[in-house]
Amino acid sequence: MLTVIGEGLVDVVQRASGIEAHVGGSPLNVAVGLARLDHPVQFIGRYGRDAYGDSVAAHLRASSVMLPQGPDGLPTSVATALIDDDGAATYTFDLAWELPGLADRIAFMLQGTTLLHTGSIATMLAPGAADVLAAVEFAHPSATISFDPNCRPSIITDVDYARGQAEKFAALADVVKASDEDLAWLYPGRDVLESARHWLALGGSEGPAMVVVTRGADGPWGITAAGVAEYPAPSVTVADTVGAGDSFMAALLSGLVDRGLDGAQNRDVLRALSAEGLGELLAHAARAAAVTVSRPGANPPTRAELNGASGEG
Repeated sequence: MLTVIGEGLVDVVQRASGIEAHVGGSPLNVAVGLARLDHPVQFIGRYGRDAYGDSVAAHLRASSVMLPQGPDGLPTSVATALIDDDGAATYTFDLAWELPGLADRIAFMLQGTTLLHTGSIATMLAPGAADVLAAVEFAHPSATISFDPNCRPSIITDVDYARGQAEKFAALADVVKASDEDLAWLYPGRDVLESARHWLALGGSEGPAMVVVTRGADGPWGITAAGVAEYPAPSVTVADTVGAGDSFMAALLSGLVDRGLDGAQNRDVLRALSAEGLGELLAHAARAAAVTVSRPGANPPTRAELNGASGEG
């Protein structure tokens, strides 16, 4: 069982022509991506007893993502984008991030979990961020931990606080993925690849086995104890980049699971991953992101689509 813990929300886009609403949230997108790649996955997040909450639950269930946490009495989180006549967007956020009763149920909900992924707003925004950190600490002795900071500077504006939170989670993670934009914001004035090397050293012998940096059109780059690897971004006609990083994250984790590298008992094997093996994982994940950017919205590929994109059977 794979577990994703984090925020789900509804993106509401207001234009002169009308209003559109789409389910989103980085961790939620990763959960959907993993399920579409045929992995049993559960999503631990929150959503309200309202129409938007119904759409969040329906979206997850449509991809066979399990929902052990039911709706609560708070409104579903919403990110609203107001698009003016020139196409510029102004964003407002109505976010509630807490996980009532999670501490009492976490041992039950994480039974059988071999990999736990989290990131983004869930790891930064109080009071829920403390519950997420506690869940990661609980899962660490038995599960592979993955983390993607997916920073939101318009929501978490204190970069010193955000850096501290990111380093807490990175030090506990086995697999870390960040965009070059994340690292440039967290560590201004420092080369992003140097920041990735810094994260690889966090936690000492208990820290990350790999740190991967996505760089848009420049393709992904990654580092392990064995060395570095990179992969050129596949050539594709881009519809938009919504959800590309989340599709990349899901496929990166899927590749690890397919190789039997999930679970704390495989931590030493994961740490011994060769640069060549890392390169294969980057290629797999980059192809998933390429499928996603080729079509509108956060729409990660199925396993059949990804195999077709890679020329596999």
